[in-house]
Amino acid sequence: MDNEKINILLVDDQPAKLLAYEVILKELGEHLVAVSSGRDALEFLLKNEVAVILVDVCMPELDGFELAAMIREHPRFQKTAMIFISAIQVSDFDRLRGYEMGAVDYVPVPVVPEVLRAKIRVFAELYRKTRQLERLNAELEDRVRARTAELEQSTARLVESEQRRSMAIAAGKMGSWDWDWVNGDWMWDEGQYKIFGVDPKSFQLTSENIQGLFHPEDVDELRQAWAGFGKGETSYEAEFRVLRPDGEVRWCVGTAAATSDRSGRVVRVSGVTVDITDRKRAEERQSLLTREVDHRAKNALALAQSIVRLTRAQNVTAYVRAVEGRITALARVHTVLSLSSWQGAEIRRLVTEEIAPYSEAGQIQIEGSEVQLQPATAQTLALALHELVTNSAKYGSLSVLSGRLAITWEVQDDTLILAWVESGGPKVTKPKQKGFGTRSVIASIETQLGGQADFEWRAEGLICRLTVPLRSVVSDTQTFHELPAEDRKPAVRSRVG
Repeated sequence: MDNEKINILLVDDQPAKLLAYEVILKELGEHLVAVSSGRDALEFLLKNEVAVILVDVCMPELDGFELAAMIREHPRFQKTAMIFISAIQVSDFDRLRGYEMGAVDYVPVPVVPEVLRAKIRVFAELYRKTRQLERLNAELEDRVRARTAELEQSTARLVESEQRRSMAIAAGKMGSWDWDWVNGDWMWDEGQYKIFGVDPKSFQLTSENIQGLFHPEDVDELRQAWAGFGKGETSYEAEFRVLRPDGEVRWCVGTAAATSDRSGRVVRVSGVTVDITDRKRAEERQSLLTREVDHRAKNALALAQSIVRLTRAQNVTAYVRAVEGRITALARVHTVLSLSSWQGAEIRRLVTEEIAPYSEAGQIQIEGSEVQLQPATAQTLALALHELVTNSAKYGSLSVLSGRLAITWEVQDDTLILAWVESGGPKVTKPKQKGFGTRSVIASIETQLGGQADFEWRAEGLICRLTVPLRSVVSDTQTFHELPAEDRKPAVRSRVG
């Protein structure tokens, strides 16, 4: 770019003089632009950069002084070099006027070629050097901006890192330490004291005291890692437990690195300790949850297997409908339990879910206090309610629009007492023998939950009372419908079945 030709503008209304200037300045090797009027000069200047303007003072329409004044008014050309050529003897007043208009020099006519070339060369080189300086300055500014941006980013990262470290230290999650291998001096920061649960004002930093804060089961492994520094090891990382003076155990991960002298002898060991107790507890909870999910899945499969194996019906369609209903009931209670992370189920939510398919007609009334059921109790009670509501819809009060069903419950001495009272339905007669539905309700409540199921066959409607202990529950690994041996024969169709 430094060797590129620069523009030199020649302005004169006489072609012969323009030709003479071109011949004189040709050997400079620059780009010579000749124009015959001030207007043409202005047009070229607006479109191009010009290093030097050689202009005749005396020109028609727009003379050299007027052209110079117009050029200087433009911000781009306020520093452009202009040399006036005058064929007449100029007075001091004219020279002063020319300098005021922005002229840098005068050349009289006749023109001495060597003088004109020398003057033009000086201003051309000055223009070139000025542009070089401008480019160098721009490059320098770019580098400064880039470097400043890098420093700002680096500073921001350092500040962010220090903020994270400060937050970790403030929360007692991270600490750093330093140990002089030669004289045995220790240095702990605030975070290290917090992790180990000791007061920096009263705790004396000695190797013996520090070792006493480690869990006894982890001391030997840490000693071996520590001894490795004397055998050429340069770093280590290990998980260990801290036994705080108040008895609390904290899990930590520690990293350390050794610094050696020129002979390779360890002179200092520095490290960082991070409290990972929350992570460890989360891992334990995750493991427990995994085992719990596995356990629940096995129970659900066993329950489904019992439903499929023990369901009775007169034909395939009825069998499919019965199995689907019971599996759906199981799915509903599973959803309720999932919402509480299998901590239990509120009985009102459970009852509402099971009667939902039959509640649109407004025939069902429920009432009772809030009771939280254990998962096993909730599953078994849900299936019992499903049997009752299904049979009520087929044969009882829910089979006609005039029928009514009241479900109420209360708790007495850690025992849930649920009453199922039907009325307004078809006339009821006591069946000669218990149907499959009745036997399954009794078996599930009594065998699995250690409770009691009583059925009262009134003409105006069935009353069923379920008594369920809330504290002592038979193991939830038992499957629903563990029926007596006689119930495995083909069922006889009855009112509840």
